[in-house]
Amino acid sequence: MKQKPSNAFIAASWICLLAGTVSYCVGLWNATMQLNEKGYYFVVLMYGLFSAVSLQKAVRDQLEGIRVTAIYYGISWFSTGLSLLLLIVGLSNATLARSEKGFYACRSCCVYLPPLPYKKIYVMPNFPKGQKHSKKLSNDMV
Repeated sequence: MKQKPSNAFIAASWICLLAGTVSYCVGLWNATMQLNEKGYYFVVLMYGLFSAVSLQKAVRDQLEGIRVTAIYYGISWFSTGLSLLLLIVGLSNATLARSEKGFYACRSCCVYLPPLPYKKIYVMPNFPKGQKHSKKLSNDMV
């Protein structure tokens, strides 16, 4: 059974996404780092956003029974992890104050997380007593 998220939840997700993106970009604009560093953090932000949306779609399609190839599903997870790893490595090696590093880390979370749940929320159906959910995905659908 699918349950549509409330309008308030959708609005809060969009507000968080927009506020995180705008504040991240304003922070980059006002930063005293070189242009190549600003470009690195901007590309990491965009790559992370794309990978989070791609992962959300792959997981949602798989839950709906829409065929998702194993390679695409794996690449979606890998890309999301890689974007987070690139951000962590970049921030740990940056010559920024700890408060600036925390700012970019928090803004990234505000940008990466809202795309994941805003479209659909899934609730497991109530099965009659004694009946278990036995739908298994074949290897080519994972």
